[in-house]
Amino acid sequence: MTNNNSLIIIPTFNEKENVDKMIDAVLELHHSFHVLFVDDNSPDGTADIISKRIAGSEGRVHLEKRKGKLGLGTAYIHGFRWAIKNQYNFVFEMDCDFSHNPKDLIRLQQELKNGTDLVIGSRYCRGGKVKNWPFKRILMSYFASVYVRLILFISIKDTTAGFKGYRLEVLEKIKLDDIHFKGYAFQICMKYAALRHKFKVKEIPITFVDRVQGVSKMSTGIFKEAFFGVWKMRRMKL
Repeated sequence: MTNNNSLIIIPTFNEKENVDKMIDAVLELHHSFHVLFVDDNSPDGTADIISKRIAGSEGRVHLEKRKGKLGLGTAYIHGFRWAIKNQYNFVFEMDCDFSHNPKDLIRLQQELKNGTDLVIGSRYCRGGKVKNWPFKRILMSYFASVYVRLILFISIKDTTAGFKGYRLEVLEKIKLDDIHFKGYAFQICMKYAALRHKFKVKEIPITFVDRVQGVSKMSTGIFKEAFFGVWKMRRMKL
């Protein structure tokens, strides 16, 4: 078991405006936090920036390069396998665009230390907020979670949240080979799988802030995958 027991997995594709600042933000956290960037061959040189920072990070910054843009879900699963191989106690998901505040990782980590198996940084539980999103997008996101709750019979309020922390045992138990979703559906499926395995899941409030630098990776295909994917999840062996 590694002495530095928390790994933050951050998928990247064309995040040169954000990645340097994100590395600084992570290195300012307690030394128990390491970060793994999973880069999908960003043409803007994101991986080169990360590579230059690794040498001065005292082993806390890591990089896995992939051959092309293969989707968010597969990037996280790649990172999960890396975390399992290196036996990190706690494994976190976070975006590189600062829509998730790195300082909130301390609160997520504490919940895991207190016995929660999967902790979710939630926009829609009591105290959660969204900033700088158009009202239409907030409504779409909120009612997407309502739809998911109705189909999967779960009580999680922010079903598509991408700011999460897992105990290692959760990732070891879930059948990662059988999860092929790429976008929001992946985030939903991981939460659903944790509940199916009777793990303790808890939401804590965060303030989600829309990205300032870089370009959103959102697409119509991601919404369609999630809309139809929840029906598939009910039949999957997770």
